[in-house]
Amino acid sequence: MKEALIVAIVFGSFVLIPLVVGATIVISIKLLKGGTSRKDQAEDSKIIQEIYQGLSRMEERVEALETILLDREKRERRHEE
Repeated sequence: MKEALIVAIVFGSFVLIPLVVGATIVISIKLLKGGTSRKDQAEDSKIIQEIYQGLSRMEERVEALETILLDREKRERRHEE
């Protein structure tokens, strides 16, 4: 179970860290430029939706990896007995 948690943390950080850094850069540039137009708001909404979809896919992948690791652990336990 510890391995699954470690895998989830590692893969989660591979996706989350670049997303957070990228979003921070985009937001800081927008703040430095000034006000936002409707076009900018639409673009921001699109970016947020893409981030959400990416995170959802990442969550599914992590769950699949956890399942694989747990199944492997169960098989190893059976072989040891």
